[in-house]
Amino acid sequence: MLGVGTARGRKSYSNLEINDAIDFWRVEIIRKDRRLLLRAEMKLPGMARLDFNTNRENGKCRLSITAFFFTKTMFGKIYWYLFLPFHHFIFNDIIKQIIASSRKAFRE
Repeated sequence: MLGVGTARGRKSYSNLEINDAIDFWRVEIIRKDRRLLLRAEMKLPGMARLDFNTNRENGKCRLSITAFFFTKTMFGKIYWYLFLPFHHFIFNDIIKQIIASSRKAFRE
């Protein structure tokens, strides 16, 4: 998720706003420290969104990531189920990157 296109179409690297671009994703909703909804801008046989939510419980923070894929075509459904097994690895990598970035920011 973090890569060459990270700052594409963004005013600030450290502050996100609605309509900012992150790689091939566009910010649709942002609620500081609570929620981030991204819409895919890559060519797909449907519409994809990633929804990041955080909840604080017992002094800890829980992160949940939900992927949505809306399609009306058979090809879109085949695409989704073909790539479904890889989402586990992709999301684990995203979570590891977020944890590493959070720890680094906390130390600074």
